[in-house]
Amino acid sequence: MIPAHGWRAGRRRRAAGRAALLSVLVLAMLVPLVWTALASLEIKPDITAWPPGWTFPPSTDSYRDVMTAVPGFPRVLATSLGLSVAATFLTVGAAFLAAHTLARWRFRGRRLAAQSFLVLAGLPVMAYVIPLSDITRRLGLRDTFGGVALAAAAEFAPLAVYILYGYLARAPVALEEMAHLEGASPLETLWRIVVPGAAPGLAATAVLVFVLNWNLFLVPTALTLDHVKTIPVALSDFYTYERELEWSNAAAALVVSLLPVAAVALLAHRVLENVNLGLAEQPP
Repeated sequence: MIPAHGWRAGRRRRAAGRAALLSVLVLAMLVPLVWTALASLEIKPDITAWPPGWTFPPSTDSYRDVMTAVPGFPRVLATSLGLSVAATFLTVGAAFLAAHTLARWRFRGRRLAAQSFLVLAGLPVMAYVIPLSDITRRLGLRDTFGGVALAAAAEFAPLAVYILYGYLARAPVALEEMAHLEGASPLETLWRIVVPGAAPGLAATAVLVFVLNWNLFLVPTALTLDHVKTIPVALSDFYTYERELEWSNAAAALVVSLLPVAAVALLAHRVLENVNLGLAEQPP
């Protein structure tokens, strides 16, 4: 038998090893963000200086240049935000209905049908871009806000269906059956019973889909010209052979592009906390 003190010492060593590994991973993720934030506040000639140093006082000229000198950057930011929100609502709404039907409808091959959505989600982006580009062209939606939103929703819908199906398939159906017995319509049951119970899964899926839409690059590039330019497409304009790369402006644009994602993540965290608190306060 292992002595108690030896078992506790081994447990502490394993905990310390996990903490060290986690610290390394967090540091690896934070270093690029910190460098980008610092580069956005430096005077342009000092960014590539060696040895690197800290410019004091920090300069915010890069943020002013991005908002005023870069053509249409505020409009691109607003377009990308509106597109991400619209595509997220379309994706999560359609995926929720499909996932609920798949989770409640008992038929042979249901699990295979659910797994097929994961296969579709794993397809390369080009498998979607070519047909979506042709469909939007035929419908007259090429280079339009609605066309890009529908294309983005179609690309990420399989992943959202698979995630929500896994959540709804494990959810109890007793309350739904009770609502049916009391005469509630399917829509009433869906809105009053299913949606509140699936709020954590819906919020997590919405955050994931929003981030994916915010970072979407290939679909807007293939489906638009200049009318519906998104943040990733605008950021790629900084890295062209036609002009010298302005590191401070590019870093400032990156920092600005991260703010909506951070705000959505914080909002979703608050929503999940309130939902979990409400569930914990409900009587058994």
